[in-house]
Amino acid sequence: MQITHLSLKNWRNFQKVDVHLGPRTYLLGPNASGKSNFMDALRFLRDICKPTGGGLQKAVKDRGGIVSLRCLHARKDTEVRIEVEMSDGVESDGSTWRYILGFKPEGKGAQRILISKEEVWYGRKRLLMRPDPADEKDPVRLTQTNLEQIQANVEFRPVAEFFGSITYMHLVPQLLKYGDKIGGQRLDEDPFGQGFLERIAKTPQKTRDARLKKINQALSAAVPHFSALRFLPDEATGRPHLEAFYEHYRPRAGWQREEYFSDGTLRLVGLLWSLLEGDSLLLLEEPELSLHLAVVEQIPVLIDRVLRANRNKCQVVISTHSEAMLDNPGIDANGIVILEPGHEGTTARTINAEEAAALSSGLTVADVVLPQTRPKGIEQLGRG
Repeated sequence: MQITHLSLKNWRNFQKVDVHLGPRTYLLGPNASGKSNFMDALRFLRDICKPTGGGLQKAVKDRGGIVSLRCLHARKDTEVRIEVEMSDGVESDGSTWRYILGFKPEGKGAQRILISKEEVWYGRKRLLMRPDPADEKDPVRLTQTNLEQIQANVEFRPVAEFFGSITYMHLVPQLLKYGDKIGGQRLDEDPFGQGFLERIAKTPQKTRDARLKKINQALSAAVPHFSALRFLPDEATGRPHLEAFYEHYRPRAGWQREEYFSDGTLRLVGLLWSLLEGDSLLLLEEPELSLHLAVVEQIPVLIDRVLRANRNKCQVVISTHSEAMLDNPGIDANGIVILEPGHEGTTARTINAEEAAALSSGLTVADVVLPQTRPKGIEQLGRG
């Protein structure tokens, strides 16, 4: 299943969003334009559907409450709404599923978050419409979505399962290298890779070995002198480790554990593993960080190659500022979403006819679109 269309109303710094999403969507915009907030709308749906316990109330609370979620420019209309259209795959014609969720504060008493609208469509058939007569008799029901309830989502469980399988990965190398020394509480879903090695350890050995073999091939091309990668638990503690061997080390120097990997190598391993692991929706924020420009240039090709070889239908949404990445001529123009900040919040759009014509003539996204995300007055930054 893949998301083909996303609409937002009063979500964080967006008053209104209505955009198409492709199998590979590149999210472009200046700093603080809302790229992370855009992705968080999709994570919000995931959090509602967490199999380990989530729900609407917790998803809102974890984000600081409705006051933090609702767009500051929403002066009269207090409803926040997310609408997602989905297809069964890249080759499907049109949207198969549509899920709509609107919610707002109760406005009195306990100040609970109440559902103002919840609909599910399969093709032209509406499977759910709330509020319904049962909600009117018992308004407390409106504190929970049918999406999050196993007994209530039977007819559209594929939607709940799809949302629940959305993955967000923004591996922070230092948390992985020095996790034992840093300590601290690990966030739900571990978005920053603190438990990345444990994730690898829990993977069945045959699957793990196959993935590491593919990662090994990619690292051999991207990392100088890299020779081999292996997974090896510590004999004394049982703690999982990745080890790499580099050709330029002395023969008796042995294998080097992940704490000696470069930040770029660790982020590349995390990116590749996430691509090989997922068959749903993968959210990547600035995957170019810590990587050499020559590697960054190949990220679009790398993503397509890995997913084709793995024969999965993983959809990827990528936020980036990277000119090197966007200079790749293979990026599909239909997969570009541009965020534009304004006085009444940020707007989102796909490329226009003029930009499409420029791209068709042989120019790249870096040539045509990226300059438009340049902050106004940036030259003042370097002046005294």
